[in-house]
Amino acid sequence: MKPINCLIFGASGQIGRNLIRKLTKNNYKVTVVTRNLHQKGYILKTQASAGWIECVEANIFNEKKLRELVSHADVCINMIGILYEKGKFNTFKIIHSDFPYLLSKICKECKIKQFIHLSSLGIEKVKDSEYAKSKLEGEVNIKNNFSNSVILRPSVVYSVDDNFTTNLMTLLNRMPFFPVYYRGDTKFMPIHVSDLTEIIYQVIDKKINSMTIECIGKEVITFKEILKRLLKLVNKKRVIIPLPLFIAKLSAKILQKFPKPLITEDQLKLLAHDNIPSGEYKTNFDIGIPSLSIFDKEVEKYSFMWKDAGQFSTNKYVKE
Repeated sequence: MKPINCLIFGASGQIGRNLIRKLTKNNYKVTVVTRNLHQKGYILKTQASAGWIECVEANIFNEKKLRELVSHADVCINMIGILYEKGKFNTFKIIHSDFPYLLSKICKECKIKQFIHLSSLGIEKVKDSEYAKSKLEGEVNIKNNFSNSVILRPSVVYSVDDNFTTNLMTLLNRMPFFPVYYRGDTKFMPIHVSDLTEIIYQVIDKKINSMTIECIGKEVITFKEILKRLLKLVNKKRVIIPLPLFIAKLSAKILQKFPKPLITEDQLKLLAHDNIPSGEYKTNFDIGIPSLSIFDKEVEKYSFMWKDAGQFSTNKYVKE
């Protein structure tokens, strides 16, 4: 039987690389689209055995090329997203709204079997965030173009390759104190990348369509509690200091000027709202695909890199 071909956009990140391995191990062929094959290709090609993965360099707004790629696919998965805007082309509107509109339109024209789009949890609450508004607009565009699409809304995704726990542990390792916004009370339900890729795999394998699924981990954890758990895992003691809102806004205004900002004014607006299920849509638990990973146990597997003894910290003869 001819294997199902999955076309993936935005596969070079932590979710994409794990998804490639998950799908190809289960006899799905994968075509990965990247804007820079020389930069990303050598990483992507190592994620699967030869013959099961094809890497294609393409401009994501080249409609002719998109039609050619989609016409040969059975399943299309869009995971392209940005956390902050950079330049006149990497804007929230272009990446989160315009591209999903174009891709879902082409998927409809080519009569593709499944279109899966990765969005974000909790965006409907944040009326003043450009990130959230663009994500919501992208969802609306997709549903209008391709009504039986599947939209996945994950909470913060973590793993050894993330930009969340790894960045926090780096900062906690270097700073004598750690500032938090909104007293650190913002709630999250972090989901491990392996659980999220399992959800995507099951959606494809079970041929699920016409759904919005909120993808969450097993626990509700506040941001302050996440910091405390990370500090315990790396054997550090730090003072956690709540910042007044006007200082938080000022710091975000300054930090967003950096090439890779620690926080932006738009992200500060997102932090004002909990990142938990809305109750409007089913979660992965509701559809029988529960998350199995436990936050502390998963982070413990790679937290040694931020301990004083590094990789030797697990040696019983090394005293912390």
